[in-house]
Formats: sequence, structure tokens, C-alpha cells
Amino acid sequence: MKRLLLLFVLMLAFGAVHAAGPLPGDSVYNLKVQLTDQDGHRQLLSERRGRPQLVTMFYGSCQMVCPMIIDSMRATRKALDPAERARIDLLAVSFDPARDSVAALRDYAAKRQLDAPAWTLARAEPAEVRQLSGVLGLQYRQLPDGEFNHSSELILLDADGRIVTRTSRIGRLDPAFVEAIKRHLGGT
Repeated sequence: MKRLLLLFVLMLAFGAVHAAGPLPGDSVYNLKVQLTDQDGHRQLLSERRGRPQLVTMFYGSCQMVCPMIIDSMRATRKALDPAERARIDLLAVSFDPARDSVAALRDYAAKRQLDAPAWTLARAEPAEVRQLSGVLGLQYRQLPDGEFNHSSELILLDADGRIVTRTSRIGRLDPAFVEAIKRHLGGT
């Protein structure tokens, strides 16, 4: 029993050292982005370190592509078995912090039945949104009518915030992307 307890303490200590160690140079978590989620909780993007993340960017008032992005994210998660689902978090960051307030994100999550804690819808300051989209390789621009043109992708980050794989297949499940996630989760 003492050996098991010692092993558990060592595993906790290693995990804490690993999480506190330096980030890889190509980690998205090197960005100093402050996120505010649909419940008003604030956290640095880097605080998501330690678990793989399925990440995308969207905006809540979008009527065309963004609902398909969220549906693709949901379908991808559903294609994982329960043990795999338990090991991955979902993060959707708004391109439109001016309109996507905490209340708007909360309403969107409720309307779309995006269950916390697996799903995090978040907003950040405009300059931080621009930095995050750039590091993720997602492009966007606001149109005169307030809508956005933007690229649409799902991105898998490893526990240290490095991009593992991505898909631009939106509107239907991408089996190759799901398999890449499964391989990554099997090896982490």
C-alpha cells in the first residue's frame, strides 16, 4: 500500500513538473491570450495546458458556416469512444468579441446544447483574437455589414499546445481527422 501511495505521489509530482516546465517554442500557449468563457470565467489560454484540445474559431451571429463548424466539432467528438471523449476538451474562440459577450456565448451554448465542461466558448480582446488566429493559421476579416469572411478549420492541439493535425472538412465528419485524433490520444 505504501508503495502505491509513493508511486501516486511521484506521478503527481512529475505531472506538476511537466505542466510547469517550459513550453515548446511552437506552442500556441506561448501567446498571452486572456479568454473569458460562456460562464464569465477568465483564464489564460496557457492554463488549458495538460490536455489535448480540439480548437476552432467562429462567431455567434453567423448563420451559415459557423453552425456547420460547431456541428463538425460535435460530430468529431461523438465519433470518439467515451474514454477518448473524456480526454479531450473543445474550445471555440469568437472572431467577434464586440457582439459575442459572455451572455451571448452562454445563450449560444444553451441554444446549441454545448455541454460544459467539455465545451468552452470564449472571447478575447480583438488584438488577442488576431494573434491567436494568426498562430492557428486561420484567416478572417470583418465585412462592412458586420459579418465575417473566415477560414473554417478544426485543429487538434497536443497537451503542450502544439498543432498536431487539422481539417478543413466542415459540414460532415472527416474520418481521417478522427483517426488522427484517436492515434494521438492513444499515444499521449
